[in-house]
Amino acid sequence: MLFLMLLCVLLAAVLGVSYYAYRKAFFASGSDSDEVPDLERPRFDPYQDYVRMACDLLRSRPCESVCIRSQEGLKLWGRYYHQQDGAPLDICFHGYRSSPWLDFCGGAELSRQLGHNLLLADQRAHGKSEGHTIAFGIRERWDVMSWIEYALDRFGPDTKIFLYGVSMGASTVLMASDLGLPAAVKGIVADCPYSAPKDIILRVAEHWGYAPKLIWPFVKLGARVYGGFDVQETDACRAVTDTQTPILLLHGQADRFVPCQMSEQICRANPQRVRYFTFPNAGHGLSLPSNPDRYQRLVSEFVSRALDEDEAADIP
Repeated sequence: MLFLMLLCVLLAAVLGVSYYAYRKAFFASGSDSDEVPDLERPRFDPYQDYVRMACDLLRSRPCESVCIRSQEGLKLWGRYYHQQDGAPLDICFHGYRSSPWLDFCGGAELSRQLGHNLLLADQRAHGKSEGHTIAFGIRERWDVMSWIEYALDRFGPDTKIFLYGVSMGASTVLMASDLGLPAAVKGIVADCPYSAPKDIILRVAEHWGYAPKLIWPFVKLGARVYGGFDVQETDACRAVTDTQTPILLLHGQADRFVPCQMSEQICRANPQRVRYFTFPNAGHGLSLPSNPDRYQRLVSEFVSRALDEDEAADIP
């Protein structure tokens, strides 16, 4: 009897710590907000003028609120900005506990300058999208496929699509690259992705003062029991290994949250399809405001090359 009591206490303790780990890493209450978030964040300090101007430009553009269903039935919301009929479509995915306003205010203007139509998605458990579990790209990669299907159904099978992501969004689109992306997807632009959910979780846990090797079993169990997913089901490095979709990786050398070595690992997984560039002195997700001209040139050249390759492939 004593043994059973001790076993029950131990089990309760394990589940309790795992639930704490789940709440800390994966749970989101959902803000149900479509408002521009507070820009008074220390990491934006060197670029306040740029970010505010970009946000104001994006907010001034007319857009259409759109909604789809995830494979599990969650309502996923986004904003569609129309530039011109028949233009390529950029579908963008923001980062962990972030928003399209923060992560794509500058990218939206770049998309407009390229003449592309734009869809800014609220990731599940963020903004207006439903859900309470952030799965670090494991589940979200299937949402990428759902948005692609929506785009092709709405705009036609000949629509040329580019996938964009920042931070967790970057890893999400990279993880989607081995799901059998339709030929309509011409390229992926990933800004400061992490190599694997485990890698970034352990790095952040250490930053918070937890022993990574000690906390990881509870994180993994919490994701499985309370989140219903396997946090090691896939990762960006594995996903890009055999992809034929062109990929552009961009990363700030001064990124203290997701070190640029993680992008290097992803690049090494498939150097034939991945192009990789770093930005000196740029922090996390700040490569664009740190050097807008170079960032725009790299993205523009990548997009042009991908479209040229597509046209060449169509020539008999």
